[in-house]
Amino acid sequence: MKSRTITTGKVQGIVFVATLLLLIVVAIIPGNAQTKKRVIQLSGVVLEEDSVSGVPVPGVHIYVPKAGRGTTTNGVGFFSMPVLEGDEIVVSAVGYDHQNVTVASDWPEYQTIIVTLTQDTTVLDEVVIFPFPTEEVFKQAVLAMNMPLDNNGIDKRNFNQELLALMIKTTPMDGYQNQRYYLDQWANSSTNKFQPITNPFLNVFNWAKFFSSLNDNNKKKKKK
Repeated sequence: MKSRTITTGKVQGIVFVATLLLLIVVAIIPGNAQTKKRVIQLSGVVLEEDSVSGVPVPGVHIYVPKAGRGTTTNGVGFFSMPVLEGDEIVVSAVGYDHQNVTVASDWPEYQTIIVTLTQDTTVLDEVVIFPFPTEEVFKQAVLAMNMPLDNNGIDKRNFNQELLALMIKTTPMDGYQNQRYYLDQWANSSTNKFQPITNPFLNVFNWAKFFSSLNDNNKKKKKK
């Protein structure tokens, strides 16, 4: 009698465990089926929004923060990367406002987009610097100057061609030009990293131009 009771209890325990495992499997399978997302190959071009002809922006970061994956645009602003449905993509670059792109569920397997970035312009308050202790001393110094002005109140020496050419050669690049130069160099280095690097000192045509310029300078000196 006792053996029958023990056997019945074991059978009930086995049935309970099997039923519980079956319920867990049934609950997990639909969940996995729902969380499985399509893989979409996303490609596109990043342009400046204010540009009329569509200037590409190189070195732009295209990434999915939650997944920790991404890529960057090449020298012509092109990018391509695999994404999943529902991914939140962040498009960011130095000097531009961030853009957010959401991968829609109705996108095809190969999707192409165009992203436009707006420059992040920060306007600072005007700062006037005078090399004088007070404004009154500055006014007195200006009134005491004898500036050769024409009828329009303009000093003709400011339009000297040699002075303007010297200013163009010696004036350094501003922040925006430095940023564009750095991004262009970075994009070119990432694009050409698998290509052979040439040495300009071994270029015969460069040496020919160098000697030709020396001869021209010598001829000019002799004429003088």
